[in-house]
Amino acid sequence: MKKLIIVTPIYEDIESAKKLFIELKSQFNNEIFIVAIDDGSVKKPVDIDILNNQDIEGVILRLIKNVGHQQAIAIGLQYVEDKIDWAEKIVVMDSDGEDNPGTIPTLLHALENDSIDVSVGKRKNRSEGIKFQIFYKLYKATFRVLTGRSIGFGNFVAIKIHALKRIVKMQEISTHLAACILSSKLRINEQLLDRGKRYYGQSNSNFVGFALHGFKALMIFSEEVLVRVGIFCAYIAFLSILGGFIAILFKFLGVATPGWFSIVMGVFVLVFLQTGTLTLMTLLLTGIVKNNVQDNTSYNLFIKKIYQNSKNIN
Repeated sequence: MKKLIIVTPIYEDIESAKKLFIELKSQFNNEIFIVAIDDGSVKKPVDIDILNNQDIEGVILRLIKNVGHQQAIAIGLQYVEDKIDWAEKIVVMDSDGEDNPGTIPTLLHALENDSIDVSVGKRKNRSEGIKFQIFYKLYKATFRVLTGRSIGFGNFVAIKIHALKRIVKMQEISTHLAACILSSKLRINEQLLDRGKRYYGQSNSNFVGFALHGFKALMIFSEEVLVRVGIFCAYIAFLSILGGFIAILFKFLGVATPGWFSIVMGVFVLVFLQTGTLTLMTLLLTGIVKNNVQDNTSYNLFIKKIYQNSKNIN
């Protein structure tokens, strides 16, 4: 078999998933295989009829609880790597319509280049409010300062099978897919894509959710962040020592006014103690950061039931 595998998480939004599958069927006919992850839906659980009604081959992974968007995607990718031995190219996308299925060929075309392992979708335009856009730009700038990397893409990605085998072995995959891909050192190609319109309703995500998602990306590069923070703290501590020597010099030269020297030295000592403590803490935390190999069979613990309408699965 040489079918394109679509991995998509679904949570309480079966109507959007149905419309997505209709569009995928219309666009790719029988050349797709769906791996849908029902992320613990209670009101509207997903069953195999959603695929049978469109005559699409695939599998529904119903999770035992809601594990969150990123871990649901990780479970889907681990399932593909473990069970589908004919997989060649895999596309990860959301099921709400904002990842436009019409732009999938653009991602896949980039993978035809042997020097590209992962093709990622970068949105041309954003429809969020001005407050979110300001926060997003500040976040991207902060991310670049703290990690030395630039991140401008999300979950809409196309992956070659050899790249997938590498990604699913990384423990970071269940925390933040985009940051995991960045840290994998795979060869990435960015494609500017138009954002699709949400099929139904409003997004369940809020500002706090977006902020948490952003901080999770920083967690992936915790070592780099801690080292950079430690260097900055050490630099401030050095400046406080230098300032203390200058204050002492002014004191001996008689330039300092009464009471000035004790206040200035007190401030410099406090700054030195605080930054010195932060430096030591960051160095200690850097040594504690874990770097384990992901067990790609552990995803089975989260799966409550598997529905499939294909015999082409191990």
